[in-house]
Amino acid sequence: MPLGTLDRTPPPFFKQGPSALSRLIFFSALALFLMVADTRLKVAQPLRATVATVLYPFQWLLMQPVMLASDGGQYLTTVHDAQQAEALARRRLADQSMRANQVETLQLENQRLRKLLTLREQLPVTSIAAEVLYDAADPYTRRVVIDRGQAHGVAAGSPVVDESGVLGQVTRVYPLVSEVTLVIDRDQAIPVLNTRTGARGVAFGDPVTRGGALELRFMPANADVLPGDLLTTSGVDGTYPSGIPVARVVDVERRADSAFARISCAPQALATGARHVLVLASPPAVAPTPVAPLKPASAKKGASRP
Repeated sequence: MPLGTLDRTPPPFFKQGPSALSRLIFFSALALFLMVADTRLKVAQPLRATVATVLYPFQWLLMQPVMLASDGGQYLTTVHDAQQAEALARRRLADQSMRANQVETLQLENQRLRKLLTLREQLPVTSIAAEVLYDAADPYTRRVVIDRGQAHGVAAGSPVVDESGVLGQVTRVYPLVSEVTLVIDRDQAIPVLNTRTGARGVAFGDPVTRGGALELRFMPANADVLPGDLLTTSGVDGTYPSGIPVARVVDVERRADSAFARISCAPQALATGARHVLVLASPPAVAPTPVAPLKPASAKKGASRP
């Protein structure tokens, strides 16, 4: 090639094209056109749906750790809330059960107190209301301790009754408390009257044979005593007012080898569950009628003087 035909002009430092302003205007116009076309004609909707469909598995896979962590935290929160709700429900149930038991106890106590007040109005003697504190410590006796003593006017030997009948007798008196021997104690005896026949007898405590009962002793084998007969105080001893229920006949055993019948009775009073009682004043003893002293015989009239 001849040297004269070569292009001896220097090449440009950069390859030149459209100017930056021209490209800015072009792409801005294109973007504006595409936005207007997508808004009006929805031309990019199929492309957008295709891209979303293709990318959904990758998006779901990447979201699993986040969802797992969120579900785990929500599960732990739910379990904690459920445990707290269960504990609260259990406490409320326990409180309601306790209140229900207290209501039943109060209703029973209210009924007993009403009966005790009714009995107090019917008794012909004065009485002192008392509450049973505890059973006596002696395991060989059947005694209870009440919260009334000498300071309240309780005297030894006073009868003690509950809303159902005779409970026992005061045997020891202290300044603030007293000890009551129950009717089922083996050393306790009380004169009774059979309300059906009018026959009198003596009931003794029998705490061992039938687990806290009474025995009507010294009754003939042919005595007219039947199961179900009500025994009340006869009042002949001057200690117990007459007419107060004592026991009810449970069993009558007549043996050929004995002249006396064996009669078992159940106490009418709550010997093992009494709480509120009345301490009665013993009926006053009838004072004997004073007898006028005999006057010495006067000297006969007209007797000779010494």
